[in-house]
This record gives sequence, structure tokens and C-alpha cells, in this order.
Amino acid sequence: QVQLAESGGGLVQAGGSLRLSCAASGGTFSRYAMGWFRQAPGKEREFVARIGRSGDTTLYANSVKGRFTISRVNAENLVYLQMNSLKPEDTAVYYCAADTTGFVRYDYWGQGTQVTVSS
Repeated sequence: QVQLAESGGGLVQAGGSLRLSCAASGGTFSRYAMGWFRQAPGKEREFVARIGRSGDTTLYANSVKGRFTISRVNAENLVYLQMNSLKPEDTAVYYCAADTTGFVRYDYWGQGTQVTVSS
């Protein structure tokens, strides 16, 4: 079993920055890929970013490419999402997720953290 806990959300003005953290426990953190997703009110959950087990491969949604950076520190069981140049449309609940399957299928999820970007 893997437990995930996000933190770092909050209210920020457009153009500002936030860094989300996700702490993992259970399992062997360095053996699974991690991802960030978000869900805005009235919308479906959408993919934001993914990072491979060692941190050497990353993937981003087009909507955040160049503004968001995903990273991880395996020694501390942490994954981060640095969000810069935030826009009101980035407002959502952000979730971290673990892919322990190796097949780009996320089987563990955190509870989410709210990010609100004001215009």
C-alpha cells in the first residue's frame, strides 16, 4: 500500500507561483513513476505532469508546458510540482498519483490540494 499526501496549495494572484509537494509512504518510492493531475469545478480530472522512477524522464500537458516543473527526491520520498506564471484557468484541486504498475496506470492517489488563482 502506498499513501500519498499533498500540500502547498493556496490562493495566488495570476502570474504568481506555488510549489506543491507530495509525500509518499509505503512501498519503495524509487520503484514507481509519479504524476500530478488536476480537476477544476465541473470538469473532468486531467493529466498535468509525470516523472519517471529516477527523475530523468518527464512529460507535461501542453497547457502547462514551460510553466510547470515536476521533480522528485527519492531519498526523501517526495515529488514536487513547481508552478510558475499561474493563470486563473489553473484553478483546480491538484492530486498526486503513483504508478506502481509500470503501465502508465495510476493506482494510488492522494486527497488533493486546492489551488486558486485570482485574476
